[in-house]
Amino acid sequence: MLRGSPSYEDEIRRFRWEIPERYNIGVDVCDKWADVEPERIALVHEHRDASVVHVTFGELRRCSNQAANCLKARGVARGSRVAILLAQSPQTAIAHIAAFKVGAISVPLFSLFGEEALEYRLKDSGASVLVTDAAGVKKIAAIRDRLPDLRSILVTEPVEDSIIEIEDFDSALDAEPHAYEPVATLAEDPATIIYTSGTTGKPKGALHAHRVLLGHLPGVEMSHGGTVSRGDIFWTPADWAWIGGLLDLLLPALHHGATVVSHRFEKFNAAAAFDLMSRHRVTHVFLPPTALKMLRVEKSPRERWDLRLRSIASGGESLGAELLNWGKTALNATINEFYGQTECNMVVSSCGNWFEPRPGAIGRAAPGHDVQIVDDHGDVVPVDQIGNIAIRSPDPVMFLGYWNNPSATAGKFAGDFLLTGDLGRMDADGFIDYVGRNDDVITSAGYRIGPGPIEDCLLGHPAVRLVAVVGVPDAERTEIVKAYVVLADGFSANDALTRELQDHVRTRLAAHEYPRVIEYRESLPMTSTGKLIRRELRNG
Repeated sequence: MLRGSPSYEDEIRRFRWEIPERYNIGVDVCDKWADVEPERIALVHEHRDASVVHVTFGELRRCSNQAANCLKARGVARGSRVAILLAQSPQTAIAHIAAFKVGAISVPLFSLFGEEALEYRLKDSGASVLVTDAAGVKKIAAIRDRLPDLRSILVTEPVEDSIIEIEDFDSALDAEPHAYEPVATLAEDPATIIYTSGTTGKPKGALHAHRVLLGHLPGVEMSHGGTVSRGDIFWTPADWAWIGGLLDLLLPALHHGATVVSHRFEKFNAAAAFDLMSRHRVTHVFLPPTALKMLRVEKSPRERWDLRLRSIASGGESLGAELLNWGKTALNATINEFYGQTECNMVVSSCGNWFEPRPGAIGRAAPGHDVQIVDDHGDVVPVDQIGNIAIRSPDPVMFLGYWNNPSATAGKFAGDFLLTGDLGRMDADGFIDYVGRNDDVITSAGYRIGPGPIEDCLLGHPAVRLVAVVGVPDAERTEIVKAYVVLADGFSANDALTRELQDHVRTRLAAHEYPRVIEYRESLPMTSTGKLIRRELRNG
């Protein structure tokens, strides 16, 4: 945890890692609070019918103990993999906590995955137990005979006429005792496998140790102004199957004894999101950039909703000045941008309470993390020079390696550094500019151009709702800049608008960076985590 220092420099100077030899995430986020404040609210879940369930830390301990006994009775032991195919819900948290207590490895799976994606991850992880819902059962039924390691399927809701053998989750828990002695795991013991989104090649399972939660805390706290307290109420639309939902919000909030709101939107809706935040008096949110861009469409949110927001964290893509300015004017809150990836997360952040964000910069290294810009050999490059964003090893938040893939693990490192695969530059004050993925950088007439600043500039035009910028081949310039634009309501695509958008970039950003080609689309390709898939645009 951070020490509540008055400045970034003071926190960096005073910070020291304190990682115990023995540490269990399940005990930390649940039993620790159940021992002292069992009636404190841990989870607030709003069902689709708007009914609300409150789960105290005492209830969370009882249910996770019963779930741990249930898993143990089904052969789960240290190192076993427990797959969790559920949307945001109390059962999702209970299943993860139970797996941690048993010393097993949780495998979060996105509820919108199709059969092929699920088969690959379940086979690769060798999961022996799956906790899922009725929709998950239908998908698993089609691949059940190709999953020999999967022994038990626990289902959290009624299923009619299932063609595969399943068990009712609640009934299975009710049959188990309330007491359970958690396994005394080491901080270095494996706790979870989180699969990368797989935008290039097959998804890889990033194996994390129990210490990963402790490693997240400085970055999480920095992205929320430097402190988190028990009275805070957290929410994110990000699914808990991803590292952003699970380890950027759910588990850190419970670690601090804060309350987490959960709800599953069938499809993200800006007005409904504001309604939810208002109803449950949410104070702290993690909003991915795509969600922020959608919220931005709603006019005068503070006048229309009773918002209690004190802290907004965002990460996944560079935000840019337009979104940051919107946060201040529309929500009266500083959006603290953070940076990381599945393998090594929350290592860079902004913090409005410590320093003013710099346009184009994603922040500075979070306390406890040594983040540098290095060349392909792992050597630190000079100030303001573009190179690989990298984190020095060892680091508590860094993954143990890719599951069953030692060659890919080795390829992730150069010298003492883990290479993120992202390019950036660092100034003399330690602010890091995100340039783009290695394969996103555009080489045009000798210039190296990152798509982020161009996208940010175009978002500043009232006609642009969403935008993605890529490089496309050009015989004369090697590549030229092309922008794919989704228009805001009330605007129509035409040559005059194209020239206006080009001039908007040419005059506000740089003459060599304006998009020579603009294509208008109804939507943009996104990963399931809401990140742009520029590869599809380049290939399409």
